[in-house]
Amino acid sequence: MTESSGTPAPANTERSPRRGMCAAVLSLEAIALGLTTPVMITIADVDTSTAVSIGLGLAVVCLLLAGMLRAEWAYVAGYVVQVAAIGLGFVVPVMFGLGAIFAALWAGADLLGRKIERERAAAWAAYRAEQQ
Repeated sequence: MTESSGTPAPANTERSPRRGMCAAVLSLEAIALGLTTPVMITIADVDTSTAVSIGLGLAVVCLLLAGMLRAEWAYVAGYVVQVAAIGLGFVVPVMFGLGAIFAALWAGADLLGRKIERERAAAWAAYRAEQQ
């Protein structure tokens, strides 16, 4: 985190806490959504191809989005995935609750990550102003 001269590295070379937290939520959500596939097949009597395309499709979307969080649009897409996960509750009722939990985790990671990045940028600005 420090340059060879001993001064702290600029803020843009550090990892984004927002991206890291949101990627973690999406990765865990991918597991939960993937596990809805056998539940849809055995308990909800959903056709196998439909269940696989919905359950595993949403899981793959979560994993792809976790890798694309460098772009701002991916965070908006993450909120869309949260709505889809809650909507899955119409097929598997427990997903109403589980989807809401993941939506809260997603919103918390996004908002807290934004706050940390703002405060980090302000601290760097104050540090640079102090050094001049």
